[in-house]
Amino acid sequence: MFTGLVESVGVIEAVEPMPTGFRLRIAAREFAEDLATGASVAVDGVCLTALEVSAGEFTTEVSPETVLCTNMEEYAVGTRVNLERPLRAGAELGGHFVQGHVDAVCRMTRIVHEDDFVRISLSVPDEQRRFLVEKGSVAVNGVSLTVASMTAEGIEVQLIPHTLERTNLVADGRAELLNLEVDILGKYVAQFAAPHLATLTRQGS
Repeated sequence: MFTGLVESVGVIEAVEPMPTGFRLRIAAREFAEDLATGASVAVDGVCLTALEVSAGEFTTEVSPETVLCTNMEEYAVGTRVNLERPLRAGAELGGHFVQGHVDAVCRMTRIVHEDDFVRISLSVPDEQRRFLVEKGSVAVNGVSLTVASMTAEGIEVQLIPHTLERTNLVADGRAELLNLEVDILGKYVAQFAAPHLATLTRQGS
């Protein structure tokens, strides 16, 4: 479990094909210093395992299923990625609960500069849009954000200067596609409510 508060931006140093999936070597100087072998780590919002940790870098493996569900197929040497360690028990929750399980990939369709802030528009598949609400939470490339408004094609979010400086959301070198994870609370509510809504629909017909 993560919080969506990115700790560092790493850089892909190597993408090594495997019989299925591939292995990544990621440079992240200060971040890797306190990372333990076998620990979970969020890479652009995807929960992976640090298999080898050395001075200033770590390696992880990406399964075929993860490749299909995320933006990682676009990774190449030099790609910049957001990094976060898991939430520790008893630690302050500054963002929202982020599982590291990507629901969909999306594209940034519009960028508007508003003084020191930036408003971006994101396309979101219909299947995931139903879980999103204005002023609700969403994770984009592992960054906890608030939905500023809903649009015909997806959502708008506003990025503060700190987010612009500490993440890859509006930066050169990131993958074009962005990983999106909707709030797990929204999915639970939708699942619990579905049978009751279906019953009400049948009774009203």
